[in-house]
Amino acid sequence: MATRQDLPYLLDSKSECPPLFNGTTRLYYFPVSPYSQCVKIALNYKGLDEIECLPISLKDKPTWYVEKVYPVGKVPALEHNGKVKGESLDLLVYIDEEFRGPNMTPTEEDKKEAAAELLKYRSTFVEVWLKALGFHDATPALLEEVLAPIFNHLENAFRNYASEGPFILGKFSMVDIAYVPFIERAEISFSNTNYDIMAGRPKLAKWIEAMNTIDAYTSTKLETIGAVYIWEAIVVSC
Repeated sequence: MATRQDLPYLLDSKSECPPLFNGTTRLYYFPVSPYSQCVKIALNYKGLDEIECLPISLKDKPTWYVEKVYPVGKVPALEHNGKVKGESLDLLVYIDEEFRGPNMTPTEEDKKEAAAELLKYRSTFVEVWLKALGFHDATPALLEEVLAPIFNHLENAFRNYASEGPFILGKFSMVDIAYVPFIERAEISFSNTNYDIMAGRPKLAKWIEAMNTIDAYTSTKLETIGAVYIWEAIVVSC
């Protein structure tokens, strides 16, 4: 299992500036950010190994990153064709449209509508999850009261396309990519509370099992307990 020491070396305020905007496509990311993880999964799934990935320190950001690359200062951000784009959900769409590899966007009209709704809903999902993280000594009953709406929303979404496969829209798509880093963290975040996010949600359980067969995702997982504290500390700022 990985340790904190195994995480990629972070570029910070003391790091030299790379040769920016020289035709190289670069992903600027933070190794334990769930938002960055979404984009890393997409790059893996599309087989885009040639894209340079630069890990950025969020505590001590390189001056050149804010001044020359992405004034917003957040990660992930993608440098491509002389421009820089950010926001993980926007990047999933951009990567699918601009780069080769398997399609991540559903082609059926009903699934396009379902995907748009679920991608929009992710902000609500994250907001509620973060609220629950802030509880101290919460009982499983209290966690269920707060978290049930968001996990039941997903459980119900699975039902629409369950006959086609275990993924949210039946077949693997960017919707699965958008949610899996947060589900991964939710599982670990509440593991010490005896609250099981899969209890009473068989389709969510089946989805988690299916996601763990996707190499593009499993290669990005951060499974050490030590990393949990990093995730919880930086999730808001990413």
